[in-house]
Amino acid sequence: MVAKLDVDSLRALKAVADHGGVTKASRYLSLSQSAVSHKIKRLEDSIDCVLLSRRAGASLLTQAGERLLGYANRILSLHDEAVASLSKRALVGNIRLGMTEDMSSSGLARILARFARLFPDVSVRTHVNQSMILQDELADGLIDLGVMQVFSEDLRQSDSVLYQCHLRWVKSQDYQLPADGPVPFLAYDDHCLYKDWLYDYVDLADQLFQTVLKCPNNAGIIAGVEAGLGVSILNERHISPTMVTLLDDKFKSPPDIAYIVRLSSKTKSNAVKVLAEEITRETIDIAHLRVA
Repeated sequence: MVAKLDVDSLRALKAVADHGGVTKASRYLSLSQSAVSHKIKRLEDSIDCVLLSRRAGASLLTQAGERLLGYANRILSLHDEAVASLSKRALVGNIRLGMTEDMSSSGLARILARFARLFPDVSVRTHVNQSMILQDELADGLIDLGVMQVFSEDLRQSDSVLYQCHLRWVKSQDYQLPADGPVPFLAYDDHCLYKDWLYDYVDLADQLFQTVLKCPNNAGIIAGVEAGLGVSILNERHISPTMVTLLDDKFKSPPDIAYIVRLSSKTKSNAVKVLAEEITRETIDIAHLRVA
């Protein structure tokens, strides 16, 4: 008898991998833990493979589980695209989307183009801004959906986490820190999330640091650091080989950040929820591919 892969069970496996375990996956899927475990067990029985490692300290997925996850991502993407394309219930509406500059270059344009093909009666208007501004716009109902950064400690239960990263203090290899006086600091602008943390949580930050460059994009900050204009706080994914991290006591370790999809509490649109799900699913898939 030919083995068959159940779509709902594949979705449970993907949720376990995306959210780090059965408990969190069950919350995401609005199912009981036993129901999620049953779906995984049904998958294991159907293909005669162990998919989840049940040993303490081991990786979440077995080697077979990782292989199946790759297929599951593709199967679910095609399945959901087919359902959306052939559905009798047309999706209509207007969506106001805000995103940060680094998310605009992370494959989100491709996801939006695909969404537009699937749902031609939904208009998506997008603008790029700093995370702190997007948070205010969400709270005020000026945008329906934000794809942005927040500190991991500020995550909400309703946020969809795309991935998380460490922040590091950096300088160029050749740059010499001043022996006395404030250290030149490069900030994204007056609404810089990292600068806001620095002046709120580092004692005497206004005396220890002096902002010498304000630039709203990654390319400008990276170029400034590499040129030796001063120090900055960067996402570890943006650290180049010409930079070094700073571990001095003066440079307090910043908290980790999370890239998230967050909906405005004021929006009731089904179209917004569908777009949020598309962005979350597709972006997490891209992140898995990068790790692999």
